[in-house]
Amino acid sequence: MDSQDWDDRYAASELVWGAEPNRWVVRELGDVKPGTALDLAAGEGRNAIWLAGRGWDVTGLDYSAVALERAERLTADLPDEVADRLTWRHGDARTFESPEAGYDLVLVAYLQVPAADRRTALRRAADALAPGATLLVVGHDLTNLTEGVGGPQDPAVLFTPEDVLADLEGLGLRTVRAERVHRTVGADSAHGGGEGVAVDALVRLERGAA
Repeated sequence: MDSQDWDDRYAASELVWGAEPNRWVVRELGDVKPGTALDLAAGEGRNAIWLAGRGWDVTGLDYSAVALERAERLTADLPDEVADRLTWRHGDARTFESPEAGYDLVLVAYLQVPAADRRTALRRAADALAPGATLLVVGHDLTNLTEGVGGPQDPAVLFTPEDVLADLEGLGLRTVRAERVHRTVGADSAHGGGEGVAVDALVRLERGAA
């Protein structure tokens, strides 16, 4: 899907992914000390807004202008101390430029693109990590096609934890966690397609301290 396709999808309904943060984002990052964060493919901003509410200074990047307009509207309703920690950028996860200092956290949640594009985006995300920073990648697992519900039905845009590790091989990141996780659809229905259990891939890595 190109940016126009995503614009059309976001324009078709309010809060395509819902307002609540993804459960794996909450589980993995709830106890991490706040710093600077980049939310790649941020969509309407649900995860970025949650991070900002916990004290992070967050840049949310997406290539759908419609999604970002919605994120900005949501931001306008937030308390000033939270809204001031949010910055929205229109851009492509494969080509964005990060500040020289990097980020303390880079989040890539449900960026479902073909393998070559995913690899490019993830390696760019890794390059944006500051020393000691965390990279969290979450998405629909390939096995969700046969073992789960909801999500994209095109295997070309699905991936496994092993795929993510292969994409990032040689970049010096330490693997904290690389696993398949099961999400009950309904409690986090943004990526579901009915009642049941969805299978996600979750990979958490860290850049070594300077």
